[in-house]
Amino acid sequence: MLSPRPAATPSSIAPAAPWVDGKRWAWLMGPALPLLTLFCLGAWAWLGWTWALALMPVLLFVLIPALDVWIGVDQSNPPPQAMNALEADPYYERLLLLCVPLQVAVTVLGAWCASQLPGNPWVWLGLVVSVGAMNGFGINTGHELGHKHVASRRWWAKLALAPAAYGHFFVEHNRGHHRNVATPTDPASARMGESFWRFLPRSVLGSLRSAWRLEAVRLAALSHGPWHVSNHNLQAWSLTLLLFGGLTAWLGAWALLFLALQAVYAFSLLEVVNYLEHYGLLRRSDEHGRFERCSPEHSWNSNNVVTNLLLFQLQRHSDHHAHPARSYQALRHFDSSPQLPTGYASMLLLAYVPPLWFSVMNPRVAAHYGGDLGRANVQPAQRERLWRRYHCALAAAPVKPAF
Repeated sequence: MLSPRPAATPSSIAPAAPWVDGKRWAWLMGPALPLLTLFCLGAWAWLGWTWALALMPVLLFVLIPALDVWIGVDQSNPPPQAMNALEADPYYERLLLLCVPLQVAVTVLGAWCASQLPGNPWVWLGLVVSVGAMNGFGINTGHELGHKHVASRRWWAKLALAPAAYGHFFVEHNRGHHRNVATPTDPASARMGESFWRFLPRSVLGSLRSAWRLEAVRLAALSHGPWHVSNHNLQAWSLTLLLFGGLTAWLGAWALLFLALQAVYAFSLLEVVNYLEHYGLLRRSDEHGRFERCSPEHSWNSNNVVTNLLLFQLQRHSDHHAHPARSYQALRHFDSSPQLPTGYASMLLLAYVPPLWFSVMNPRVAAHYGGDLGRANVQPAQRERLWRRYHCALAAAPVKPAF
């Protein structure tokens, strides 16, 4: 008769295989984007391939949105036991750091290309879109690096923001937006019924004023004036001045015009992303005007794989606001966060056409709040119209916007 098999002891049980990031090598798509832009600029400049200047606009506005739809979403999260090792892995930060010199190289080569055919409208259109898009991408790189605790990484963040002339984002995003997100006091939180074209100047000017005020208050506490050398805004803007001034001295006034145009396009891409990230979402306030803590329900999320890989998982925005210091590779999906119908690459195109945007997003805001627009962040001038459209209750005492 066969003897029974002995019971397994802890020492005889094989340990579970360690978790491996299945997208580890796919994150290389981030630095591959500025590399591809360098190829396109070089192909036009030295090989005469005129089609190369059209490649980046087609990629950004046609191919990536199509791939987002085709490949779909990934809602998987790293397991809790893998989070510490994932955060500590230097590979992911090196990808961010690699993007910064590539981005600066794109800016320099783009300015040189623009100076070769000054004022040529089609060449300049391709150059402004290609270079500006990469520097808009660079703002996202600077955003990720700006949340690091190491001082040197924050200087890398300022360098990444320099080609877009948006260095004050380093101050306003970290200390203004993260504090006031999804409230009427935040210039970078869009209101339901507010078009992108109305939001754009409000966010640009409001963020600039807020960044200056935040630094003035910080420096006053240190007995310094706002023009002190340690003002983070001035430090960041000085890098833009050095970059633009050096290229203008080398290439002439046409280069400065090109740099200004691509910078405007670059920061407009940031602002359209700001527009869609918190559109119509609102944190509740108590009787003293104190807002509730930011939670996953206060950011629109997207798990579309392609754009998340290209933007270092910026689309998992709910976890980012809940844990600002958490690195991009460790950001998680929450079922409780409202979901965009597709990735940022497609949604920004919708945002440019307000009727299309409103038809897609306004019903989602209303559904998110169960039909009660009194809980939403609504454009004041549109409150009654939206109430009639969605049969929702108006808030009794809406908070007066600060911007």
